[in-house]
Amino acid sequence: MTNAMTVDVEDYFQVSAFRHVIRYDEWGKMESRVERNTRKVLDLLAEFNVQGTFFILGWIAVRFPALVRSIQAAGHELGCHSYAHRLVYEMTPEEFHADTRRALQVIEDAAGVPIRAYRAPSFSITPRSVWALEILLDLGFTLDSSVFPVHHDLYGFPDVPRQPFRIQMNAGSLIEFPPPTFGFGPWNLPVTGGGYLRLLPMAYQTRILRCMEKRNEFAQLYFHPWELDPEQPRIDGSWRSRFRHRIGLHRTEERLRRLLAMFRFNKLSSVLRNCESMPEFVLSISGAKQFAALEVPGI
Repeated sequence: MTNAMTVDVEDYFQVSAFRHVIRYDEWGKMESRVERNTRKVLDLLAEFNVQGTFFILGWIAVRFPALVRSIQAAGHELGCHSYAHRLVYEMTPEEFHADTRRALQVIEDAAGVPIRAYRAPSFSITPRSVWALEILLDLGFTLDSSVFPVHHDLYGFPDVPRQPFRIQMNAGSLIEFPPPTFGFGPWNLPVTGGGYLRLLPMAYQTRILRCMEKRNEFAQLYFHPWELDPEQPRIDGSWRSRFRHRIGLHRTEERLRRLLAMFRFNKLSSVLRNCESMPEFVLSISGAKQFAALEVPGI
């Protein structure tokens, strides 16, 4: 089995956990570390001969267009991670459309290639913001990775399928590739990636990934360049925000190396091309609120 490798290109001060501490208009005053950290990610993936999908923040693409081109030149797939890293359900549909269209334009201008993959900040397409899927389709996206089938205070859409599925809408369809979860009875358990990569025991992560392989299930590993930077400046905030952001930063690189050595990874689009033997779930939207799942063969 080949799993998906994804990277959310954002800086340490742009994370959702600190959105009430550092305002958007203060970003330009902060010490930026995203370029050096992302180049560290590129070196690490090149060492293991792995290509992935990089979801880039529009704000980053405007300021570091050469970095966008370096990611593309290394053979990686480019995706959109919004412009200003606002949670989708905290925006109106009009605001979301404007933010996403702006991000799409600047990333495509920097890269010179069309962008068709999207990931919402903090997986914030939830039952409260499912209308965003129609907008993504309208803007020309064909692949999304914003729906996380778990319960969480910031995100979560527990009722959607755990494996890649197709969302059918009036104007067409969008393929959804959820972050990794493991089905255990009625629960979906997070497996790895981001804070889970840093917090969960490594033995648990590797064992569950092996179990998913035996089930012929695809997983994806996601992380951020700032997670390879334990020396980043500290930001004041609530104890929970500080804990979520800083826990395990010193072991991120070592854990990534172990997973890269143990499992196979590739770009989202490349993994999806090998999903023919997996069932596809068509998730129909009615009134942008009602969902119904249907299993059909192929993808």
